[in-house]
Amino acid sequence: MRDETALRAALADADIAPQLMVLVQLTGDLEILDEVAPHIHGAWSFLESVPPALKQKVADHLVEALQDCAVLDRPAPPLPPSETLQRMMSGGVGQTVPEEYIPLLVEETRLGPEDPRAVHWQRDPVGLPIQDFRVVIIGAGIAGLGMAVRLKEMGIPFTILEKNPTVGGTWLENQYPGCAVDTPNHFFSFSFNPNNKWSRHFSQRPEIHRYIEDSFDKYDIRRHVRFNVEVTEARFDEAAGRWTVALRRADGGVESLSCNALITAVGQLNRPSIPPIPGLDDFRGPMFHTARWDGSVDLKGKRVAMIGTGASAVQTGPSIAPEVETLVVFQRTPHWAMHNPNYHKAVSPGNFWCLEHIPYFGKWLRFQLFWAGSDGFHASLQRDPDWSQPALSLNEANHKMRELITDYVRKELDGDEALLAKVIPQYPPYGKRMLRDNYWYRMLKRPNVVLETTPIERITEHAIHMRDSTVHEVDVIILATGFQASKMLAPMEIVGRGGNTIRQAWGDDDPRAYLGITAPGFPNLFMIYGPNTNLAHGGSIIFHHECQVRYICQALREMIEQGYSTLEVRQDIHDAYNHLLDEKCAGMVWTHPGVTSWYKNKANRVTVTSPWRLLDYWKLTQHFVPEEFRAGKPGQAARVPGQEREAVAFAGQLPVS
Repeated sequence: MRDETALRAALADADIAPQLMVLVQLTGDLEILDEVAPHIHGAWSFLESVPPALKQKVADHLVEALQDCAVLDRPAPPLPPSETLQRMMSGGVGQTVPEEYIPLLVEETRLGPEDPRAVHWQRDPVGLPIQDFRVVIIGAGIAGLGMAVRLKEMGIPFTILEKNPTVGGTWLENQYPGCAVDTPNHFFSFSFNPNNKWSRHFSQRPEIHRYIEDSFDKYDIRRHVRFNVEVTEARFDEAAGRWTVALRRADGGVESLSCNALITAVGQLNRPSIPPIPGLDDFRGPMFHTARWDGSVDLKGKRVAMIGTGASAVQTGPSIAPEVETLVVFQRTPHWAMHNPNYHKAVSPGNFWCLEHIPYFGKWLRFQLFWAGSDGFHASLQRDPDWSQPALSLNEANHKMRELITDYVRKELDGDEALLAKVIPQYPPYGKRMLRDNYWYRMLKRPNVVLETTPIERITEHAIHMRDSTVHEVDVIILATGFQASKMLAPMEIVGRGGNTIRQAWGDDDPRAYLGITAPGFPNLFMIYGPNTNLAHGGSIIFHHECQVRYICQALREMIEQGYSTLEVRQDIHDAYNHLLDEKCAGMVWTHPGVTSWYKNKANRVTVTSPWRLLDYWKLTQHFVPEEFRAGKPGQAARVPGQEREAVAFAGQLPVS
């Protein structure tokens, strides 16, 4: 911090709230916090009105504090007490941060000196048969990487099986134009491996994929991956207490391997959904799904049809519209797309410098973004039974959100009421996945773009025919039609205890699991991003992954330390959890009668999304409770550890918020 000129130039360009938080942490100066806080109106960087003179005061004090630290070589300041942290956090986001969130936020931002999500052995590992315990992870995406890093820390041997030629999962497979993250980058990263070098606030696919690849290399995980092998079947051997995993290699050969525990990290959005449109196979031109983008097809000057208006369409459409002759967008139902001023912005040079050079700046920025995109509006997604306009919204806050987005869209469409009527959903905001506006509405105003809302009748060799007899002649069809989200773990054949398969337990589209992690009848099988763990109200899926990874590591620790060959969640625990989950979902926006989405199965049950606050799920997965499982040792019948009775409470309390 001896380069004061560079420091001051960076602070003049950087976000004020992280500066303020660093200053208060280094100095304990709560007076300046109270002076600045009234000018911060929300957690996003653009929601502040701090006067220039006050910003300069913060910068001057921070320069002085950093110089003192450098000159005196001071150790890192201790973590402030909880009440001080709550005061700091509340001031930094312009709203009260409840006390119950402080431990979660300290953990997520790594404000303390330790890694709170690392799992440590409770017994001396020297005497444990750790090297004899084998784990197989299916999938080398973000989830598989997070699991592998923690297993390596614990010294548990593992192998990752990956069907693709390299790592990345969905961020490898989705290479359509405009593909980007819609979660702020500075907390769309592992808590143990934050990235201070994002070029944008919402980075595009190549940068996300590079982060994943760099993380695999940084933690030396790539050598544990077998590429170009697809798992076709996993079968549990009850006598041995092990899984046998069948593989198909790229050359067509088959083989198998055995493991004590099997962990699926295959995601929910990796098997494209192809709509059953009559004549789809008759089309003679190029046709491909966004997740299987054909880069060899030159779209320039072509008549392009894009079927679907969800997340991939909203990113793809504006990216290709300027170069095609015509773009006809086929919409079944409209989506809500919210504006964020940072969505297209690069990270400023000042912020970039501060992230690299100022201690704690990145941690406080991560806190801000986590708070901005987490539980703040969870209550607005719950149905108020006394609400006067239940067809359009759920409650007062949800209705205000509807009006704000509608006003924004009307401005983007230059007041075109006919087009507005086509794009504003009749269901409440967040009924389907909330999208980020990627200039989608501006695209719809282009002279070469047509929004078609009439249902498709059939597809012929060179055209798409509508029910109203309109015919659209097209050269290329792009299917932006989503994924088979409810058909989890397909097409793998998972065979558990008694020869029962996961498809028999779940059917095609009704997956259920305790905490979204483990299911009765399938001992030693753990899922990351399993049923009802997708985040639809905010947060980062990486946060949920880390919660699941910690829980799984604790379960494996229990198996190894206690000498268990099998660990299987109890049916009553699983059923009680899913009963409460269904009750909670019933009052959420996704079950609104005007909504059809990939969040639900054909019976209208929510199978994909989590109804819990992030805080609730964090508490539920924080501690593995052996009494919720039946454990078996070689040659012994499985039983509930520590007691014979069948009825025990859940770990802690189930969420009721």
